[in-house]
Amino acid sequence: MGKTPSYFIVEAGALPEIFLKVAEAKRLLETGEADTVDRATRRVGISRSAFYKYKDALRPFNDMLHGRIVTFQVFLKDKPGVLSAVLNIFAQSGGNILTINQGIPSNGCAAVTIGAETSGLEISMEEMLTQARNVVGVLRCEILAG
Repeated sequence: MGKTPSYFIVEAGALPEIFLKVAEAKRLLETGEADTVDRATRRVGISRSAFYKYKDALRPFNDMLHGRIVTFQVFLKDKPGVLSAVLNIFAQSGGNILTINQGIPSNGCAAVTIGAETSGLEISMEEMLTQARNVVGVLRCEILAG
């Protein structure tokens, strides 16, 4: 009987460089920026054997969330238009908002959870989060569950 795999979520900066290069080579292949494994691995500076050794064991976190229902938590200032601006980013990115729950604002701040289906995203989840974080009045925006 095979061993059940274990998984960890690790911040990219803590990973050995080889994993980051394999992830970049996979991205080059998926986007068509490189049309062969040989070209992708040369471009990132790794051997093909290293690529093949790790390619199936490595997957960016955002790829795992694409096409799923994801819960986001947003902390924002209690000012008119802030929540609307965040929701517009979801809409413009192709996210389908399923639920919105907002707590009663306290000390000028409100906690909002947003449940969204992400299969229609036209940009990466990371880019969408960055855009939401850059909205004036957003204090924090993160993935709570997915």
